[in-house]
Amino acid sequence: MPDRLDPADPEGVASTDAPVPEPLSLNAQLRDAVRNAGIGQVAPGEAPSGRALVTAVGGVRGLAESVLPGFAFLVVYAITKELVPSVVIPVLVGLVFVVLRLVQRQSLAMSFAGILGVAISAGLALITGKAESNFIPGIVINLVCLVVLLVTLVIRRPLIGLIVGLLLPQDEDGTGTDWRADPGKRRVLTVATWLWVGLFALRLVIEIPLYLTAQVELLAGIKLITGVPLYAALLWVTWLLTRTVFKREPDQAAV
Repeated sequence: MPDRLDPADPEGVASTDAPVPEPLSLNAQLRDAVRNAGIGQVAPGEAPSGRALVTAVGGVRGLAESVLPGFAFLVVYAITKELVPSVVIPVLVGLVFVVLRLVQRQSLAMSFAGILGVAISAGLALITGKAESNFIPGIVINLVCLVVLLVTLVIRRPLIGLIVGLLLPQDEDGTGTDWRADPGKRRVLTVATWLWVGLFALRLVIEIPLYLTAQVELLAGIKLITGVPLYAALLWVTWLLTRTVFKREPDQAAV
């Protein structure tokens, strides 16, 4: 018995020797983050399916939350040519999704991330007084992603390989890096990483000139086309590529 009662446990039921759960390691935290991300919904070696792909890009609601704010900007700006309603209405669309998730008691992570991005874009446009400033955050994100991908290729640790390593069963050192010693797997994962480099480079090559020349409507339309549709297509190709060199284990298939 403890010498004195804990106010939170007046009956003295809780054991003073109860084990305290250890915090997750950095590798475990990264693994969880990747599995919760879009690309993490598609397990290496798993047979591709349309349903799994839709889940990987956020499901039907996730697609709507990603596409509708940008579509609203394009429609409103094309009709009115006015800055304020063009950037405010997408924010309101994002807030509607947040409210819906609150009412249905669903996770708000995706909605909050979406509304934050839309709000930052709207704020920049309002501050500068230029509609094309609405696209600065997207251009910066694409540039950062491109640089990160290129760095992983330069150091011979292709990002898709690192992601796949976090999704696969862990090896003896807990890192999931067995693919590095397999030339076939390394080659496929390097090619897959270069494909993602191509996606972000394509977006920048198209969007930056349109931004610099203030072709707002065309920029908005191109961003919609090169957004979720191209992301989903490349996710599918990456899935097919990794499946050629990674096979699911029998015990994994039974889970």
